[in-house]
Amino acid sequence: MPMNLPHGPLMIDVAGTGLTDADRQRLCHPLVGGLILFARNYASPEQLSRLTAEIHALRSPPLLIAIDHEGGRVQRCRDGFTRLPAMRRLGELWERDPQLAQASARDIGYVLARELRLHGVDLSFTPVLDLDRGRSGVIGDRAFHRDPRVVVLLAGQLIDGLHAAGMRACGKHFPGHGWAEADSHVAIPVDDRLPAEIEEDMRPFRELPLDAVMPAHVIYPRVDSRPAGFSPVWLAKLRGEMGFAGVIFSDDLSMEGASVAGGIVDRVAAAWNAGCDMLLVCNAPGKVDEVLAGWRPDFDARRSAHVARLLPVPEVPDMKNDPRHLAGIEAAARLA
Repeated sequence: MPMNLPHGPLMIDVAGTGLTDADRQRLCHPLVGGLILFARNYASPEQLSRLTAEIHALRSPPLLIAIDHEGGRVQRCRDGFTRLPAMRRLGELWERDPQLAQASARDIGYVLARELRLHGVDLSFTPVLDLDRGRSGVIGDRAFHRDPRVVVLLAGQLIDGLHAAGMRACGKHFPGHGWAEADSHVAIPVDDRLPAEIEEDMRPFRELPLDAVMPAHVIYPRVDSRPAGFSPVWLAKLRGEMGFAGVIFSDDLSMEGASVAGGIVDRVAAAWNAGCDMLLVCNAPGKVDEVLAGWRPDFDARRSAHVARLLPVPEVPDMKNDPRHLAGIEAAARLA
């Protein structure tokens, strides 16, 4: 029988293609509410289905299983899945044929979500809403376009496809990572523009029907000295002025861009206190254990309920002869 536990605020990972006893113990801790998968956790569609079924069976309500599965160089499941193009390919198609680009974005969103859901993955951290400003190598071709209007139109269609397949959408990296040059995995990026100059980057986050948002590990010193994911200023703007009512995920708190907040327990506490609902601690099982042993937040039923709403409905229709799925495969192949 699964354990009856509400969703805790931590999202963690596991090392391999199956669960160890240590994995199960961590995943059943009350502070944990979700799991993120990486390429190392994937061997085949059948293996993925077994792994996600075991994870979901551990608890009730089931843990939220997420993945970074955007397309292009950020696609964790490859063999047995449709190879998805980088989102810049859709932006390039827009320059030639805007209507076809929008239809392709919708079809690709559908096939992205449907294939993941068929194998038990609940959420992909997509779409990337950063503007393609030609400055950020870590964003690069993950961005749809340099023009926020085009990003809104193409990402909006991709979100329609995700929603049609029963998956929620998580926009990243608020308020925009396209200007900051450094890679937050290994450095602390800084965007020193004036607030008025950042407004253009925020337009997709204002206008799109997002279910979740992931802030950037970027410091915008003209607004706050803290990275956006640790900043009550930025997250209050997102919740208050922008009226966002969905889930706020931290980016991975093990990344170098999070180091300004101190040790791992300090980072988790800072992101939680700033307003993040779910906190990612990845690729560092020792740090997960440190957080589980050393962090004692008060349970927040409202935030836990927000996370539970990201779980899709259980039913996943068969993909055989699904015209939307076939259209998505064709759209991805045209842009490969």
